[in-house]
Amino acid sequence: MAEVSNKRVILKQFVTEFPSEDDMELVTATVRLAVPPGSASVMVKNLYVACDPYMRNRMSEHNDAAYIEQFVPGEALGIFGVSKVVASGHPDFKVGDLVWGLTGCEEYSVIADPESLFKINHPELPLSYYTGVLGEYFHKQSVIFNALKTTM
Repeated sequence: MAEVSNKRVILKQFVTEFPSEDDMELVTATVRLAVPPGSASVMVKNLYVACDPYMRNRMSEHNDAAYIEQFVPGEALGIFGVSKVVASGHPDFKVGDLVWGLTGCEEYSVIADPESLFKINHPELPLSYYTGVLGEYFHKQSVIFNALKTTM
């Protein structure tokens, strides 16, 4: 199992005003290109990541119940991205599969809950499109459309 360098963007501290470079840090660590033995985790190499407006709210500390979980200082930011599977303990994901879904703002991420990943079935389209129009937004619209269709 190879070890590789893994650059990550972490939140250094909760943001109280407009985010600045001082609130985040690029750190480098090493990571083993493997998933824990016996787990259904998936390790991915992130190819594209999305920077969305909703992330700003996750950078603030919430003392009450929030509609979305806050980021944890010292950990890689959780974001949507397009990735390539480099190791897998999950039967539905093979090495080399292209996927999109929740990942980390880092070069390599271990996805403990790969149910949040979706296989890319049209790799002939620009992969970056899956961080936007073909990704989460498209998925949400499909779920809403199918729900409406069943009630009509």
